[in-house]
Amino acid sequence: MISSRLKISFFQFLSFHLIIQFTLISSNFFEPFNVTYDHRALIIDGHRRMLISAGIHYPRATPEMWPDLIAKSKEGGADVVQTYVFWSGHEPVKGQYYFEGEYDLVKFVKLVGESGLYLHLRIGPYVCAEWNFGGFPVWLRDVPGIVFRTDNAPFKEEMQKFVTKIVDLMREEMLLSWQGGPIIMFQIENEYGNIEHSFGQGGKEYMTWAAGMALALDAGVPWVMCKQTDAPENIIDACNAYYCDGFKPNSPKKPIFWTEDWDGWYTTWGGSLPHRPVEDLAFAVARFFQRGGSFQNYYMYFGGTNFGRTSGGPFYITSYDYDAPIDEYGLLSEPKWGHLKDLHAAIKLCEPALVAADSAQYIKLGPKQEAHVYGGNLHIQGMDFSQFGSQSRCSAFLANIDERQTATVRFLGQSFTLPPWSVSILPDCRNTVFNTAKVAAQTHIKTAEYVLPLFSNSSVPARFIVQNEDSPQSTSWMTAKEPISLWSEENFTVKGILEHLNVTKDESDYLWYFTRIYVSDDDIAFWEKNKVSPAVSIDSMRDVLRVFINGQLTGSVVGHWVKVVQPVQFQKGYNELVLLSQTVGLQNYGAFLERDGAGFKGQIKLTGFKNGDTDLSNLSWTYQVGLKGEFLKVHTTGDNEKFEWFDLAVDAIPSTFTWYKTFFDAPAGDDPVALDLGSMGKGQAWVNGHHIGRYWTIVSPKDGCGSCDYRGAYNSGKCRTNCGNPTQTWYHVPRAWLEASNNLLVVFEETGGNPFEISVKLRSAKVICAQVSESHYPPLRKWSQTDLTGWNISRNDMTPEMHLKCQDGHIMSSVEFASYGTPKGSCQKFSRGNCHASNSSSVVTEACQGKNSCNIAISNALFGDPCRGVSKTLAVEARCISSSNSGYSHY
Repeated sequence: MISSRLKISFFQFLSFHLIIQFTLISSNFFEPFNVTYDHRALIIDGHRRMLISAGIHYPRATPEMWPDLIAKSKEGGADVVQTYVFWSGHEPVKGQYYFEGEYDLVKFVKLVGESGLYLHLRIGPYVCAEWNFGGFPVWLRDVPGIVFRTDNAPFKEEMQKFVTKIVDLMREEMLLSWQGGPIIMFQIENEYGNIEHSFGQGGKEYMTWAAGMALALDAGVPWVMCKQTDAPENIIDACNAYYCDGFKPNSPKKPIFWTEDWDGWYTTWGGSLPHRPVEDLAFAVARFFQRGGSFQNYYMYFGGTNFGRTSGGPFYITSYDYDAPIDEYGLLSEPKWGHLKDLHAAIKLCEPALVAADSAQYIKLGPKQEAHVYGGNLHIQGMDFSQFGSQSRCSAFLANIDERQTATVRFLGQSFTLPPWSVSILPDCRNTVFNTAKVAAQTHIKTAEYVLPLFSNSSVPARFIVQNEDSPQSTSWMTAKEPISLWSEENFTVKGILEHLNVTKDESDYLWYFTRIYVSDDDIAFWEKNKVSPAVSIDSMRDVLRVFINGQLTGSVVGHWVKVVQPVQFQKGYNELVLLSQTVGLQNYGAFLERDGAGFKGQIKLTGFKNGDTDLSNLSWTYQVGLKGEFLKVHTTGDNEKFEWFDLAVDAIPSTFTWYKTFFDAPAGDDPVALDLGSMGKGQAWVNGHHIGRYWTIVSPKDGCGSCDYRGAYNSGKCRTNCGNPTQTWYHVPRAWLEASNNLLVVFEETGGNPFEISVKLRSAKVICAQVSESHYPPLRKWSQTDLTGWNISRNDMTPEMHLKCQDGHIMSSVEFASYGTPKGSCQKFSRGNCHASNSSSVVTEACQGKNSCNIAISNALFGDPCRGVSKTLAVEARCISSSNSGYSHY
């Protein structure tokens, strides 16, 4: 039961937040303020803060997307935006810096400041992040004598130059807090504690050096090291994990920070998709603040896309969606975003008490139930609430860490029911405003609708039909073969097998090895007599190997440092043996990355010949980097005609190592655009010269998915989805990369696919659902929009509500299901129960149809009482359409 009167003064709550809000100056940043910390929290302008942070990596989105992503983070309750700094993007060539386009770090930081949010800048410069080579530029491995991330002078020199460059740039642009900018913290190194032991004493000395180097830059804001239990005294050590409520820093003088709260996980080609239930994620966050945490960052709040060849390895996919609250396309992921928004609002209601107390008072409520109370120097036993006036601060978190059983506990003279694996938040120590397991936020069902279909019917001309409302257009698919031969003037011949990256410098995924093999009559007779075949044998190989004999693909091997035995067939006389080594993202984690390399390791030989094995490293090989189409830049509009293109017949047989191109018009509207490449095999794609990434239609195992129970500790193997389907078929094409018409699409296909089934789709949430009962709590906004006289809220104001909202630019066109009573099922599978209010559909339709959003009270006063004495629930499913196509004149 919720009391009609909260004992915390709302005026006090409002005054507290007015104190910590900073007056914006004309540049839309802050008045200068200092940032320090004590054992409890970060101290901003003299005030402790409880901070929620949203992880957004600027190069995983276009600059045009940044303002909306930042705005949605702020609307979701974030105080801070956190990002890595990507060395490989900012210094692609040694000594040549790049800060433009998606790497315009200054612009990104300024946009964060303009929004009124703070920024945590994780310089690293090692970032991991499932980013190619961990964010290191590949030229770094060629510095003479270098060993990464240890007490190595060449590495420390390059690292210090880059870190200094970034800090100086932020200072020059007036972006530090004491200059009125949004930057409140930096980070040096990244999860180094995981590998420090690999370097022995050199690792310890390097860590100490890195911390001292950072502090010597005199940035004027705190520095953090994550997963660094031996961080020096003036560096805050922080936690990265699924749960950090038990984390303690290495000094009682440091606050408890959570720099990476993993709200999902990354995905590999051929794997199923990760999903972390929001009930568990909210439980982890609430427990963190309950047990003394003060800074928490979602890794990721927006994951985005690994455009181009930026995805790390081994075998990380182009999408970096991460099951984040904002999806890869910039759309809200519901109910995750909405439930976390409510959680953040509940935590903010507790902030006055949280920052006032140096620590919580612990109360054991049951075998697996406990309370943490923040109330200054209050003595819990025998507490009399009548003693507290409007100036008192008391907030409590009640936790049930039992994974199976609901528990009813007594706390301060009242009974509270706690679902399993949940936390209830009581901003005034009396009234529950939020429980992590009770989700009232709506659910989105996202679809990708065909708007530019490809016709596979043989009666339709071989055309890519490009349609918009005003100007239908058809354009032929054209094709060109990638030669399996020497074409480059830059190729060279040497004796022996060279390491892949030493040759390519990662300028391409592809490295060709050409040699000639002589086969005698005796060899052929030996094979026939003994019924054996020759084979290419390689001790170790990564990531993809293609073997060609006389221009024909003989076999392929995929793996991460796996042994290869590939049977081959030769003709009598001289045969051309071609090995194509391919990378699918360079290693991004671990010690000694500079040694990892790519291509082949160990012995490489031909087996099965009459006179024994042939050591191929003793032969002369001709090396060629990349594809001819890459070299000629056929993916760009300006150089596209340098290749020899032919019209593609609709009945053409799928072909390996083939280029395809066509043109299409941008679909109307503002919905995000996706390219469906499910009909293709493996390769890369470009739109108007922009590299949208690698694609690979490789299918995940059929097993490993199933029902998902939020209760109990999460790990990356739990709650998997998409089993038995290709890991990724939709590829994000940012609107900023599209023109109104005549957009060039170029695809390079390695294994064979059908481009006539490629389609352009619009990504949107067409179906929204919600299910809210009388037992849910009132919306959090009701707790913060009361009058200023002391939280006087009438019983009617405390009614739970359902909130429905289509994505921006869309409205609810129809209510597909509505039932107030005892409905059954889940989104898109709702059905009526034994109790149902007959006016359910009409009430919801009147409230919501034709609008972008609506609120519906969960109340007998609105629906009548269809079954007295029974707790009622409202379940709704509605459809959303673009408002420009709706015919409605209002929202």
